[in-house]
Amino acid sequence: MTTTSTPVDEARTAIGKEPGGAGQNRRPFARRLRHWLTAFVFTVPALVLFLLLVLLPILYALYVSLFNWGGFGSPEDFVGLDNFGKLLDDPVFLGDLWRGALLVLFSVGVQLPFALAMAVLLNQKLRGRAIYRMLFFAPYVLSEVITGVLFSMIFAPGDGLADKVLGAIGLDGLGGDWFAGQNTVLPTLFLVMTWKYFGFHMMLYLAGLQGIPAELGEAALIDGAGPWQRFRHITLPLLGPTIRMSVFLSVIGAIQLFDLVWVVTQGGPDHHSETMAVTLFQFGFKRYQVGYASAISIAMFLISLVFALAYQRFVLRRDTEGALTTMRGAR
Repeated sequence: MTTTSTPVDEARTAIGKEPGGAGQNRRPFARRLRHWLTAFVFTVPALVLFLLLVLLPILYALYVSLFNWGGFGSPEDFVGLDNFGKLLDDPVFLGDLWRGALLVLFSVGVQLPFALAMAVLLNQKLRGRAIYRMLFFAPYVLSEVITGVLFSMIFAPGDGLADKVLGAIGLDGLGGDWFAGQNTVLPTLFLVMTWKYFGFHMMLYLAGLQGIPAELGEAALIDGAGPWQRFRHITLPLLGPTIRMSVFLSVIGAIQLFDLVWVVTQGGPDHHSETMAVTLFQFGFKRYQVGYASAISIAMFLISLVFALAYQRFVLRRDTEGALTTMRGAR
């Protein structure tokens, strides 16, 4: 039996098939709507958590920093920007900035190159390299409290393991007040930091090294390039994004360093190992000057924010643009 199409059926078919027809327009609109609803459902919980746990505490700390407040009741003694003015005249806070800069310099100039050297070594075909990787990464797994207590015992004056080892090999003069001396506390603290954190950066570099195609090194070897030339012209440039991210994490960690210092020295002797976070804790929870402590927290936030934005703008920009280009090409 043959069916004949009526003019109404032909018109309906034409409306659905024409490029500008309403039927074709409804489908992309519905698809876009579902896409935006899906993105909204998955994004809103993260935005709510960010608002409650990050943005609101920052705004509240900024509000409290405008008061001379002890932490009890509600802030009432409004002092404006006086707390921030006190920061510029506080020798302890200015010393914190100087010590923070030294820790950043030591971390970037000593700790990270050491981690990179160990990563390059353990990336070779060595017997038992998996065990070495585990041993070097294990300190990072330990909590800062355990690390602090452990090294407080190791560097205890006279009875500590460090002094006993130096005495056993006839180097008694090198031992002494590791954490108690004003001139030795910061280098000793940095030694503990290096032991604790270099394994993390080493594993970052190892992951980056294993992502470099082996064919590039083999081709350079055939062309007569030596080990240093291969490292300088192949490994180091391709490892650049990993190194830049490692430097970023190291600097931010040094700015916000607290728990390890607090457990080992509590900022002593005479503020010579104190950091901004330790000073914040001292004023906020020991002296009950919460307004001034909030001003310190805002200063830490601004320093970290300015560094992060500048680093993103001038250092990580090429890596970010490369990642976006790769994503667009994959589509």
